[in-house]
Amino acid sequence: MNSVFFLSGSLTGLKQRTGVDVANIDASSVRCNLRGATRSPAFSKDGDFIIGGVFSIHYNMYTEIYNYITMPDPPRCTGSINARDLRFSRAMIFAIEEINNSTELLPGINLGYQIHDSCAAVPVAVQSAFQLSNGGDNVYYKDNNCSQSGMMAGVVAESGSTPSIAISRVIGSFDIPQVSHIATCACLSDKQQFPNFFRTIPSDAFQAEALAKLVKHFGWTWIGAICSDSDYGNNGMASFLQAAEKEGICVEFSEAFYRTQAHKIQKVADFIRRSTAKVIVAFAATGEMKVLLEELATKPSPSRLWIGSESWITDTNLQRFTFCEGAIGFAIPKSDILGLRDFLLDLSPTEVAASPLLTEFWEDTFKCTLKKGQRVCNGSEDLQKVPNTFILSSPPRITTLVYKAVYAIAHAIHNVVCVKKSVKAQCDKHLILDTKQVLAALKTVNFSHNGHSVSFDANGDPVAVYELVNWQKDESGNIEVVTVGYYDASLPKNKEFLINRNLTWMDGRQEVPKSVCTESCPPGTHRVVLQKGKPICCYDCIPCPEGEISNTTDSLDCFLCPLEFWPNAERDSCHPKPVEFLSINETLAIILAAFSVGGACLAILTAAVFFHHRTTPIVRANNSELSFLLLFSLTLCFLCSLTFIGAPTEWSCMLRHSAFGITFVLCISCVLGKTIVVLMAFKATLPGSNVMKWFGPPQQRLTVVLLTFVQVLICTVWLVLRPPFPMKNFSTYKERIILECALGSAIGFWAVLGYIGLLAVFCFVLAVLARKLPDNFNEAKFITFSMLIFCAVWLTFIPAYVSSPGKFTVAVEIFAILASSFGLIMCIFAPKCFIILCHPERNTKKYLMNKN
Repeated sequence: MNSVFFLSGSLTGLKQRTGVDVANIDASSVRCNLRGATRSPAFSKDGDFIIGGVFSIHYNMYTEIYNYITMPDPPRCTGSINARDLRFSRAMIFAIEEINNSTELLPGINLGYQIHDSCAAVPVAVQSAFQLSNGGDNVYYKDNNCSQSGMMAGVVAESGSTPSIAISRVIGSFDIPQVSHIATCACLSDKQQFPNFFRTIPSDAFQAEALAKLVKHFGWTWIGAICSDSDYGNNGMASFLQAAEKEGICVEFSEAFYRTQAHKIQKVADFIRRSTAKVIVAFAATGEMKVLLEELATKPSPSRLWIGSESWITDTNLQRFTFCEGAIGFAIPKSDILGLRDFLLDLSPTEVAASPLLTEFWEDTFKCTLKKGQRVCNGSEDLQKVPNTFILSSPPRITTLVYKAVYAIAHAIHNVVCVKKSVKAQCDKHLILDTKQVLAALKTVNFSHNGHSVSFDANGDPVAVYELVNWQKDESGNIEVVTVGYYDASLPKNKEFLINRNLTWMDGRQEVPKSVCTESCPPGTHRVVLQKGKPICCYDCIPCPEGEISNTTDSLDCFLCPLEFWPNAERDSCHPKPVEFLSINETLAIILAAFSVGGACLAILTAAVFFHHRTTPIVRANNSELSFLLLFSLTLCFLCSLTFIGAPTEWSCMLRHSAFGITFVLCISCVLGKTIVVLMAFKATLPGSNVMKWFGPPQQRLTVVLLTFVQVLICTVWLVLRPPFPMKNFSTYKERIILECALGSAIGFWAVLGYIGLLAVFCFVLAVLARKLPDNFNEAKFITFSMLIFCAVWLTFIPAYVSSPGKFTVAVEIFAILASSFGLIMCIFAPKCFIILCHPERNTKKYLMNKN
């Protein structure tokens, strides 16, 4: 670069070219001359220690085509003046003047400054960095005794991340500390590469995380992203995309562009117009946003909600784009600086005329000239009366960070050159300042001045605190930046945001816009990515499988209900399963109970009829004792079916099966006894037969008792070892619980049924053998029919019992009991009652003795 000291060569090379023995030259006479012309600083002032400054006061650098014949001139700036950066430079001067007038900070020390204009160009920024490193002298003497006053103590730079990186790489080699007021690239926190870099603005790493949390806070999962094609934009967007991925946010497109790339700007604008995302995150510098919004303004496009980084969201020059109404983003908190506004306004014509930069600004602002011309400035011009961004209309944001940066360097110098004695500090302005000491002191700076707190972490970054701002239209239709909340990275997780004011969204809407690839899956469904190649935010909503629910929006999966619960129809909550059993309140149970009671009454009524006509031949002829016992057992059979109705309990489960088994065996034993009596009676009519004495009433009673005792024994063993018990059946139906009696021991249950079946088959066989005996009233015929019905009922009962679900299993069992009981009473006793009640003339011994 032009401003670097170039040695003519090594001492040996110098001797070879000049013939002078440099070894004998006095060291004090050796000097190095600065080659090339230097750029004059925009503002400068001598002092005991110098603080440098680099700001992008102009927008462009003049491009010159070199002819390589003459020495090129230093680069110069062109284009319009960036009034904001001009304000930054004047705020730096204000801070230094304030420090020089302080009796507490650097007392007796006079700080100077050299402030350069970088033209927002990296080459100019680098040239300025070299010039600041040189200290401003054109000749360097190799003499340890020369004055060291005016040494560069630190640099406030720059207004962008890319030029800040370039400056840091230059002055970092000389251990000159650099404090930036607006360079936010997260890459600058790398102390391996930039050990001399500090900043008073939070790193983009914090802002990127905050932007991702902001997008997540409002439920936007489908966004577009654009950024400046620079260190600031690319690094900031990379950090944002990484944070967004952690928050489950999908990016439809991500494009980088630079302000001079007209074709790329048009392409990005078309991306935005065609985008299905309603939210666009712009991590861009003011220059890029200006040209992009100008391109978007040329052709109407669908409304988009802009999420802005702090670099452009508060720029008043962009607020003329009213279609960006509703934009939100983070800004540096406002903070007033006492006396700064008056200092900015206090520009005398003499001071303006002495500075080419201020002259240019003055003439451009008031459209007059300080030299002889068409309209000469008359000295009555007032900055308050013309619209400009140089004068603060509200408490400053970035300007405060410049103020803090100057004070941070001043405090570091104070810690190096000043020693506290008694109350006041004493400072040595003649001390040879080592920039390494200033750099080390800057790392430990921690102070508060006029409400402005400054400190740095291990990476040279401050605590990340932002204002959340919103672009809202005022009554006149102009955009104004309104603070609606705050973000503080030092607060606990999920409590960083504080939104204390209503926001206005695009097109002046009050409701939060939606920006999703797929509408949220309602409770009762879950997200499944079925679209190949699409991000996870583009999904399908699939209803939960049977028995599973999802009770949150956008659930990734469904989960099973607890065992005793079942989903509702919407499958968004679990409800207790209905418990099913044969309740007495059900129509089916009432009908079965009515038949049960009716059957018992019929058996009792039949017994009453038989008892009333107990002396008649038809009652006496058929073993009246067994008939009464049979009617008693039938009554119990009818009534035992009632134990199957109602909620199963431990006692009812044991009672219903044992009572059913014993009463039916008693019943079949009586029928068997009556069948044997018929057979024996026929045998007794044969000549020489003496059978009846072996099967008289005592033997009949003993047979019934023995046969019944076997069933009692089976039931007793069953109930003692593994009795039936109430249980909740979850397997038959998934959606409801069957309350039933578990068998306990299936062997015991089928043993009871098997024994009843065995007796029934035996009885049926005997009845078939006796059905054609030549009696006028042969009871065996009716027993045969009754046993036929009994066996048919219980044979069909087995498959019906096994296949019937839930409470119908119990109903089938009750039906089998009632059907077989009615079959017995109707087949055996109905014909007798018919004769007794309807044809009493047949109820005679003569009629019974007649042959067929």
